[in-house]
Amino acid sequence: MGCLVSRLAAKLAFFPPRPPTYQLQSQNQSNLMVISSSVPPDDNSMDVRTLVTNRGNKIVVFYLRNPLARLTLLYSHGNAADLGQLYDLFVQLKINLKVNLMGYDYSGYGASTGKPSEYDTYADIEAVYECLETEYGVSQEDLILYGQSVGSGPTLHLAARLPRLRGVVLHSAILSGLRVLCHSKFTLCFDIYKNINKIQKVKCSVLVIHGTEDDVVNWFHGNGLWQLAREPYEPLWIKGGGHCNLELYPDYIRHLCKYIHDMENLTTQIRLKKIRQSVHLKPASSNTTTTNNKSSTNKCCSCSCSCRVRCRRPKCFKCSKLRCFKCSKPRCIKFFCWR
Repeated sequence: MGCLVSRLAAKLAFFPPRPPTYQLQSQNQSNLMVISSSVPPDDNSMDVRTLVTNRGNKIVVFYLRNPLARLTLLYSHGNAADLGQLYDLFVQLKINLKVNLMGYDYSGYGASTGKPSEYDTYADIEAVYECLETEYGVSQEDLILYGQSVGSGPTLHLAARLPRLRGVVLHSAILSGLRVLCHSKFTLCFDIYKNINKIQKVKCSVLVIHGTEDDVVNWFHGNGLWQLAREPYEPLWIKGGGHCNLELYPDYIRHLCKYIHDMENLTTQIRLKKIRQSVHLKPASSNTTTTNNKSSTNKCCSCSCSCRVRCRRPKCFKCSKLRCFKCSKPRCIKFFCWR
């Protein structure tokens, strides 16, 4: 039963455009050109690549460069779009946020091979992150993950594994797949995209954006993720916003720009300070007292020598004899003590 429900949830989660809004044409052995009415063929600031995932699928990625960028945005799109439809949005984000932007199509979307599934999207984003590291020299300290709707699943999957990530943006995100379908209050073993569990493992700043009138993924999903985040950033609740139109509101780009600016100014010293503040250490005096107490319990009596207690051979550490003659005190009569 659980397997059937999981398959049903997966089928309802992915709606790749048919036919795809773009095609790839090979110019030579190393260069690929996008054939689409929405993507200009002469965009020299964009690299088009194909990557092979660890599940054997070949996925398409767009990398848009900005010479003024200090950070890179890894964008995971929603369940009913492909890269051809998102090109204009990518250009606007690249310019307004002053970032480099990497977008990718899931397995089974656009010109990517395979069929979409939860674990295929995990493999997809892992391959994209590896490409950013090896081909473009992007470290996790300079990376912000962006997940829209279903894209919040692979986004939080990767974010939970990167302890030094700069930031995460969750746009119309979901708590889990079944919570969208049947408003379940419990996490079942056959649920998909269990973001409600993974958000608590993310150690960086998390910005949540959600529309108050979202009739696809209710607002309580975004609010729940924001409340569970370990380091929540000031959220953006767009009044009257739906599921697919938040980019049209002026507050969307304004708040995103503020977030990116704050992440750029988040130095290593500030991040380390926040980590130290989040770790609740005991005072030094209590540590010393604890250490003294522990050391005193290792003595068989209150004398100054350190006789071994948890040992079958009744020896003193100092004289290595059955009985310590350096101590003038009488024989200890405590249980399990042989002095």
